Amino acid sequence: MDATPQQPLRYAVGLPNRREYADPRLLRELGGLAERSGWDGFFLWDGQVAEHPGERLTDSWTALAAIAADTDRLRLGVMVSVLALKRPAEVARATVALDLLSGGRLVFGAGLGSSAAEFRALGQDPDPRVRAEKLDEALHVLDGLWSGRPFTFHGRWFTVTDLTFQPVSPQRPRIPVWIAGTWPARRPMRRAAHWDGVFPTRAGVGHTEMMPPADLAEVVSYARAQPTGRTGPLDVVMEGRTSGLRPDADAGVVAPYRAAGLTWWVEKLGWFRGPLELVRTRIEAGPPSPRP
Repeated sequence: MDATPQQPLRYAVGLPNRREYADPRLLRELGGLAERSGWDGFFLWDGQVAEHPGERLTDSWTALAAIAADTDRLRLGVMVSVLALKRPAEVARATVALDLLSGGRLVFGAGLGSSAAEFRALGQDPDPRVRAEKLDEALHVLDGLWSGRPFTFHGRWFTVTDLTFQPVSPQRPRIPVWIAGTWPARRPMRRAAHWDGVFPTRAGVGHTEMMPPADLAEVVSYARAQPTGRTGPLDVVMEGRTSGLRPDADAGVVAPYRAAGLTWWVEKLGWFRGPLELVRTRIEAGPPSPRP
């Protein structure tokens, strides 16, 4: 499971689904720009509840469907879906529909969610232990439904009885699943090791900062040491910031993360990076490392 030269580093654009980015027409435009500019992926935030009075939000899945129809190559995903707030069967339908529409380009990101206020606003228990139980059950249900085989599950939070789900994803064995978590918490990293990718953040690191490379190396070492029976590679995903103005300097920013095991760099973009035109310019400048 160690990173090898055969597991290349890929680059994605990461954008919010709120504030000025709550317009799905804008997100569609930026998705097309990202593909033309050489990025490998285009990922949107999840979120259903405004953090500030008057704040606007949009549905990321709908925006990604439009982007999927406009593009041919970009990996697409919601990074990350707050799965404990959702009905797994509905998520299964939406994800397979989007994966079919995109020709098998979806990655499914999931995590506990960073906002307890969002759970309270929607009448859900914000206790992290409850959210973790719901997340694990929902992931199990998704995996069972995505298989396309008869599936039954009776858990504390979710129940499925003798359901055969069709159609299924064109990807094999299924849609890749990346799990997010906040380091140094260990449980999310153990959870991620059972799936296809780990998407760590660092406690105390805000929108304008990055996790130090040494911390990412600790995450990678810990996740890959878990006894999961995994035979394939584990993607390592992280948000970061580069300027798009000086390719050599930007490549230097990325290099220590690559050395730590990074396989996906997500350029962290949004209002916190400056005006919309600056963000558009950063996307157009392309990934932080020269493309082959």
